Amino acid sequence: MIQTPHDIGTTIRKTRKALRITQKDLALASGTGLRFIIDLEKGKRTCQLGKVLTVLQTLGIKVQLTLPSLSEAQ
Repeated sequence: MIQTPHDIGTTIRKTRKALRITQKDLALASGTGLRFIIDLEKGKRTCQLGKVLTVLQTLGIKVQLTLPSLSEAQ
């Protein structure tokens, strides 16, 4: 289960490497910068959510949110 920025970064790095994509190529394909990809893969907590979602989509990683049940929310 992915719960932290570090977990997201690790998942992105592993997927990128499995696809044999360089950080530079991922940055170009996702419209971000190389520094952003480096920081993201290191789990930087302040990375912009919109850009993170774009990188995930570029790699084909799907995000699913699980909402709490009504009994948990009250």
